[in-house]
Amino acid sequence: MSTTLALLPLLLVVVLLASGRAGALVAGLAGLAATVAVSGASPAFLAREVPAGLWLSGQVIAIIATGIFFHHCQQARGAATADQAIEATPRRLWTLCFLIAPFTEAVTGFGVGYMIALATLRRLGLGGLPTLLLGLYSQSLVPWGALAIGTTVGATLAGLTPNALGLGSAVLQAPIHVLYLVLYWRFARAAGIAVPFAQKLDDLGWTILLLLLVWLANRYGDVEIAGAAPTALLAAVRFWRDERPDRARLAGTLRSNAPYIALTIALCATRLVPPVRDLLRPLWAMKPFENQPAFAPFYAPGFWLVAVGVIVVLTARASLGRVIAKAVRSAWRACAVTLVFVVMAELYVGSGLAQQIAEALRTAVGREAVLGVPMFAAIGGFLTGGGATANAMLMPMVTALARALALDPFWVAAVQNAACANLTMLSPIRISMGAAILGLAISDAELYRRAWPLALPPLIAGFVVIALLLVASTV
Repeated sequence: MSTTLALLPLLLVVVLLASGRAGALVAGLAGLAATVAVSGASPAFLAREVPAGLWLSGQVIAIIATGIFFHHCQQARGAATADQAIEATPRRLWTLCFLIAPFTEAVTGFGVGYMIALATLRRLGLGGLPTLLLGLYSQSLVPWGALAIGTTVGATLAGLTPNALGLGSAVLQAPIHVLYLVLYWRFARAAGIAVPFAQKLDDLGWTILLLLLVWLANRYGDVEIAGAAPTALLAAVRFWRDERPDRARLAGTLRSNAPYIALTIALCATRLVPPVRDLLRPLWAMKPFENQPAFAPFYAPGFWLVAVGVIVVLTARASLGRVIAKAVRSAWRACAVTLVFVVMAELYVGSGLAQQIAEALRTAVGREAVLGVPMFAAIGGFLTGGGATANAMLMPMVTALARALALDPFWVAAVQNAACANLTMLSPIRISMGAAILGLAISDAELYRRAWPLALPPLIAGFVVIALLLVASTV
């Protein structure tokens, strides 16, 4: 089979997405059909690989559906203080952009943290394009967004454990986040909130602490909570330090955030408390495919999202049926897109198409071909708007390229995962959502003219790591 044919499914997806005339679902279906066609898949091959892809995508879909269900449960509960104004201070702004909004995105995913960030920024009295840019910081820990489903998919396709890929991504996130912080100060000034030098030092210290806790959570915990637990902990500490709440205000804050607190405690207990973890992880665990992760229903994050969500709805005396209907309408497209791209990725790996493309790149360009990985990842994240989808599309190819060049596939996979996840913040899906929420009458060209610097941190970090790999391999 020619390399052109092997590339055809990927090129078809990229062209359809870039044209703006087809959404991710249509592009994914076209790519899946092309993959089946060019691979010459036999019935026996499809009977083996398609169920494996469905199994992996099913675990991702469980997080998507339950995360969106949890969000709608919160909406049904309502927020008594949603329309109250808040005084805008540099400390509150950092806490929102780097802790509260990323925490919400880590728990629910799919732009929910972005919507909450924009709503809170408006309560701070901010508006206009600078507000949109600050809201994008809700996506700054997306390798762990939606309980790290994108990282889990990427790890499985790369032949790694989710915790290993999470740990590598945490190392890469350190320079990315520091560069994000420098840009944040610029965006805050443009929004009318000047950050004095002493506050910048404070911001830097807390950012380093956040990155350290994210690394520790990946090293000693499970990747699913490696974004949610550190941001929740630091947000609580910052609230106590900055707000000095009296008993009534503390009680009100705990009451309004009770579902998130309960969910965080449940997830941390099932991952960090040995007796609970050891009881639930093997309980009714199912693993029909050797190279796919097991599914334990009471250990899965989705179980706790549903359990806490149902309690929230019942205590609010809202209609559970109405909440479920809203969640289905919100989640079905994202679930369908995930299923299509993950099955496509499974077929790409099983048929050898990914390996063939990697060998062709090695032959045509040589070892420098791997320098294209950060750009491939960035384009994938930008076009799809989701780490799981971008990893499903590209992870098989880039890890096959690493192996063909005798480079460590672990770090290549980490670059792919970190770059694609972080670039989802600039996807047309996120940018258009922010413009619509804020009512900005501004062209896409102007939006991207101001937002494009946010692409530099993951790209720079990715290129540096790949360059270091190449240098190390020649020593």
